[in-house]
Amino acid sequence: MDAALQDRLDLALEAAWQAGRISLRYYQAGVQPEWKADESPVTVADREAEQKIRQLLERHFPEDGIVGEEYGRQEGSTGYRWLVDPIDGTKAFVQGVPLYGVLIGIETPQGVEAGVVLLPALDELIWAATGAGCWWNGRRAAVSRVGQLRDACLIYTEGRSFAKHGRGPAWEALCRHSRIQRGWGDCYGHILVATGRAEACFDPVMNPWDCGPLLPILREAGGTFTDWQGQATVYGEDAFSTNGTIFPAVMEHIRAGH
Repeated sequence: MDAALQDRLDLALEAAWQAGRISLRYYQAGVQPEWKADESPVTVADREAEQKIRQLLERHFPEDGIVGEEYGRQEGSTGYRWLVDPIDGTKAFVQGVPLYGVLIGIETPQGVEAGVVLLPALDELIWAATGAGCWWNGRRAAVSRVGQLRDACLIYTEGRSFAKHGRGPAWEALCRHSRIQRGWGDCYGHILVATGRAEACFDPVMNPWDCGPLLPILREAGGTFTDWQGQATVYGEDAFSTNGTIFPAVMEHIRAGH
């Protein structure tokens, strides 16, 4: 890893920790959400956490670009861009469920090369960088070795969203051909895949800040993170992750059900 990326990764780790501390002050404290135009919730914790992240990024790398969920896009001139979601899984956060995360992805001129996911309420930290591997609370993380879809555990974020976004038949087929399906997805579901505790996680609608760190994390853990067309990108309208070995079977059902 070159020095420029290493410096940014070090800052991402610190920024995620500080944002996570902010979120924990509001977690299970009766915080009330507001509802945005897209029917997604936002809380004071989301806003304060992103503000803290942006303050740190602008202090240390003022010429970098930033794309954040709550405060939009800031153009840069260095070729580096930060993808920031201060609380991914705000619905879980509001419910008092600990499966939410701070997401920070680092995009270079070569693509998204590093990322950090902190799960504050679970005290889990996952980070990865191209060529440096994927790390989970200080130990190397890797996807599972399950080789068949029929033996796989599939994770999803919201059941009704598949039909809403035209993926109902594909999802129904994936459910029929897999061993077990479980919800409470968001970033946590993709982290379960990266750490070998599930084989795939599906989201039929996504934004770049939802995906930022997940592409390098899944790639470095030995898996895949793509849109539903099979392209490795954080800029698709949808996304799913796999342990790699079941990726061809998943794509077969997606193509047949589209």
